[in-house]
Amino acid sequence: MTSRIPRDSRLRLVRPRPLAAAPRAMTQRRPHRAAPRPPEGTPARSELAGMARSGLAGAARVARWADTALGPGRGSATTDGKATLSDTTAEHAARELGLTVDRVRADWDTARLAGLVEVHGDTARPGWRLRAWDRDDSAVLRGWVALFDAWSLAHPEPPGQEPSAVAEVVSAMPQVLSFLQLSAGPVPVTQLLDLLGQRVTELRTERCEVPYGPRLEPGPPAPRAPEEEPAPPPGAADAPLDPLLDWALHALVSVGALTCGDGQATLTPLGSWAVWVKLEQICVAAQSPAGNIEQGAEDMLRGCAQLRPNAARAEYRAWLAARPVGSAVTELLAAARGEDALLRGLAFDALRVVGAPAEPDVRSVLDEPTLRPYALLWLAEYDGDDPEDAHHVLTRREATWLWVDTAAAVADHGEAPLLVRHLEAAVQPTVPALLDEVRAVGHPRTVQVLVALAAAHPDPALAKAVRRAAFQVHTGGN
Repeated sequence: MTSRIPRDSRLRLVRPRPLAAAPRAMTQRRPHRAAPRPPEGTPARSELAGMARSGLAGAARVARWADTALGPGRGSATTDGKATLSDTTAEHAARELGLTVDRVRADWDTARLAGLVEVHGDTARPGWRLRAWDRDDSAVLRGWVALFDAWSLAHPEPPGQEPSAVAEVVSAMPQVLSFLQLSAGPVPVTQLLDLLGQRVTELRTERCEVPYGPRLEPGPPAPRAPEEEPAPPPGAADAPLDPLLDWALHALVSVGALTCGDGQATLTPLGSWAVWVKLEQICVAAQSPAGNIEQGAEDMLRGCAQLRPNAARAEYRAWLAARPVGSAVTELLAAARGEDALLRGLAFDALRVVGAPAEPDVRSVLDEPTLRPYALLWLAEYDGDDPEDAHHVLTRREATWLWVDTAAAVADHGEAPLLVRHLEAAVQPTVPALLDEVRAVGHPRTVQVLVALAAAHPDPALAKAVRRAAFQVHTGGN
């Protein structure tokens, strides 16, 4: 009796994209949400990227020099393991680039803030944005926005200012920038000072706390000689806002977000576009039916599973903007450790939006079998590999484990035809080889995945073989 099982039938090989397959296919029938258009007169993204490249040309030049001149065994890059260039390295760069030492240090700081250079201990290495600098407009714009977000670090605050007052001005500047963006033209600095004062007052009022618990009736004050009356200590409430606003405007000028002159301030095209993008992210999150910006990581990811990739990334950015990066990354990794394989893939998609700050945490999970394949792909893309080719960093066993995990996500959340098409993402050339390696990899969802695949596949012979494999895994037989 001849078996009808196609033991040598070859799968059509395609470039596997297991992380993106499930959420994209599950949403492919949903109506497309039109992307919001920037305000009229905003230059095209290619023009904005050209402006960013021009403004960051000095930083990119120093970053490329560091890429070739620095590294393990080639001398120290920084001082005492910090991100500041050592004197020797700064002088070396100044000689080779024909710049002053101060100019080199300034460009180095800009390169770090824009993600063109990453410092690890006493060595430096190029950031992923530097590798994509000449070919990827999105990478350039993200680098410039990273610098824009760090404007308060790009220019030192005036000496002698209260740290709390500086912090209040930094917290109030988004409203000032929003006003500038909505004004779409020059605004008198005096008007900005009034607005800054109003916002700082609001922040102080929001922080006002009413003490709880029983109150003791105050006794009569003890007599005090006039000369013993202490002078009230200067605080943030007494700090004049004029020099702090001047500092903030000059810092924003230094990163290319503003121009100032004749007592007026105007957003540059890049600055206006960046403020608009951030306002749109907040609006998208606020209009989300699930209210994703206020949810924990797991609920946010479930809400984003219903969105198309671009809309989901916008949700990730808004969610991340509303909380400290460290706690956000911790939440995302906790969601990835759960039983839902779809949330695992989406969590690492959100970590791609986080970028460099997530790298140490992603590396720390390489020893966790459940997260290792996702972490390896994340790190490969972070190091500059094309997402289409990043799967080459996985061993055959890791790729098979990831295939099963993605199939579990499809079985739980997708449609039967998608599970059948998922066979094309397998690295094994034949169905029997795939089944053998799937059985050996030990994924906890193997039985459920094989049963679902057998029920979905239209080929009776192949479905029988898959059911047999599921039974063998279930019983522990061969």
